[in-house]
Amino acid sequence: MPKHDRTAWLKGGEARCEMSPRQPLGKAWRIVLLGAPGVGKGTQAELLAERLGTCHLSTGDIFGSARCLQDEEQTPAMHEALNFMRRGALVPDKTVLGLVGERLRCLRCSGGFLLDGFPRTVAQAEELEKLLQTENVKLTAGFNYELPDDKIIARIAGRRTCANCKSVYNLATHPPKVAGLCDHCGGELFQREDDRPESVEIRMQAYEENAKPLIEFYEQRGLIIHISAEGTPEAVYQRTRLLALTR
Repeated sequence: MPKHDRTAWLKGGEARCEMSPRQPLGKAWRIVLLGAPGVGKGTQAELLAERLGTCHLSTGDIFGSARCLQDEEQTPAMHEALNFMRRGALVPDKTVLGLVGERLRCLRCSGGFLLDGFPRTVAQAEELEKLLQTENVKLTAGFNYELPDDKIIARIAGRRTCANCKSVYNLATHPPKVAGLCDHCGGELFQREDDRPESVEIRMQAYEENAKPLIEFYEQRGLIIHISAEGTPEAVYQRTRLLALTR
């Protein structure tokens, strides 16, 4: 299926998608994606969006888009978020919620959605619940992708990023054709500081602190579905279908 036009999500404010929402296969799914860094949520989001017809709504993509916009093109929440990021500070809940609040039409889209990177805390989940209630929209499920910590660390430690086009490789599962060089532009590949094992362990600890109460939040609402992230992306997708999409 063709990809969604995500203009409204990436720009916010009064921006509208130029293409009509795709018709979902079956019902419109509204899903929150959960899982530690490096567990493969982004890959699963692409597969789910492609095959279910839902729109992949990543807060990380909003931040990336904001950096490319002129000041006059940025919404108030985008401008505020960038100020925190330029100082190397975490973007607070209030600002993240402001970003999502500027994009309410995306949450009520008839094609459904996959929320990736949000919510990260119970406070964010509670506010999302309130936003969805005002739009008369209900979540279908929360997919929690799981993998042992040692395997997550090994996955992330093997990641390499192109210095030019930012393409991402993995030395174990998706190596470049020529060692150290990008397949697309020939740029040099490097390991990001936050992909080093010692940095990954710190990120994992931070994730675990917020993840447990967030998972419990969705378990209490009967929405959480635990999915093993072992194996190839296709195997994980098929497992997702078996555990969740056919229930």
